[in-house]
Amino acid sequence: MKLHYLPGACPLASHIVLEWIGRPYEAVRMSRSALKSPEYLALNPNGSVPTLVDDDGWVLVESVAILNYLADLHPEAGLAGDGSARARARVNRWLGLLNSDVHKAFLPLFQPGRFHDDSGQHDALKAKARGNVRDLLARIDGDLAGDGRAWLAGDRPSLADPYLYVVLRWAAATGVDLEGLAALAAFRGRMEADPAVQRALAAEGLT
Repeated sequence: MKLHYLPGACPLASHIVLEWIGRPYEAVRMSRSALKSPEYLALNPNGSVPTLVDDDGWVLVESVAILNYLADLHPEAGLAGDGSARARARVNRWLGLLNSDVHKAFLPLFQPGRFHDDSGQHDALKAKARGNVRDLLARIDGDLAGDGRAWLAGDRPSLADPYLYVVLRWAAATGVDLEGLAALAAFRGRMEADPAVQRALAAEGLT
């Protein structure tokens, strides 16, 4: 099994899950130019990461699909909940929020030129985006703090938690104000104390 990634990008979530489930894999580090190579585009026509190539050569793209696939391969890890429909829905509720809302809220910070041609407007655009990200993360912080929950979907880690960890790293790197979000700070501490998370970070050269 091969996971194609850019260091610190959203494939880090899948990287962590691979470590959690103990599945043998090869992490293939990509450059941005390599994402547009004919060889890679034959695997992933979007020219993006992550791309997972299974042991038999089957290719899967998109983080949410990859995370759910890995959980289904190893149900004993309990990363999609307890096997009930409601538990799976809770996990995917958080994955949906993180992938569709929080992740996309970062795009003006990463690629402001996609949203405004005038570079003189980029600082204002980024400031607005930081506020939007802060608002979304504050909602998550409040949900965790409300019942003292340690993990997003219950009393143990799920597929959604590595994705939240990734966006918290992005927030810190892009200057999003995280002051006062104590539940998220504690969550990040728990993730970074996890040996599997440490191995994934080390493999991507992020420690």
